[in-house]
Amino acid sequence: MSLAVAGQEHLRALSHPLRLRILALLAGPPRSSAELARELGLSHAAVSFHMRKLVAAGYLELVETRTVRGGRERRYRQRQAGKAQWRHEDPRLVVRAVGDEVARRAADSMPDDWRLFSDAELWVDPKVWDDVARRITAAITDLDAAARSPREPGSIRVSATAMLFALGDEPTR
Repeated sequence: MSLAVAGQEHLRALSHPLRLRILALLAGPPRSSAELARELGLSHAAVSFHMRKLVAAGYLELVETRTVRGGRERRYRQRQAGKAQWRHEDPRLVVRAVGDEVARRAADSMPDDWRLFSDAELWVDPKVWDDVARRITAAITDLDAAARSPREPGSIRVSATAMLFALGDEPTR
């Protein structure tokens, strides 16, 4: 497959808001399409269709297959390389898609416990930039590692989105 075709496939995989939601839910423990369908309140067939698109684009990996009531259940999680893979997409499309998903989450259950909101365009020393990026990456990695199944007793539903990127020297007009 050519790189151009691969890039288009990746963009198409991210183009549907449900796929972004599936990716977000699979950042934690692996889940099957049936489990995701129950969590999302959608049909198993619809969720399976979107998961196949994400698997084909390389965003999900099969973690285990197990027998459930005589059938085969496949459990997936977001590929660890999947987050880095987004760097190869058109940044404007990724920012728009993720921004739309964050807006949906906020509208879905209006936050009453803001832990952090920050938006800044700054000039900083490259060493400071590298250190802050490393610490925020570590924090998001910690959250991903601590993720539990939806509605597990003793857990709370949270939203965490981080986008750090260096800007060009001159702003675009």
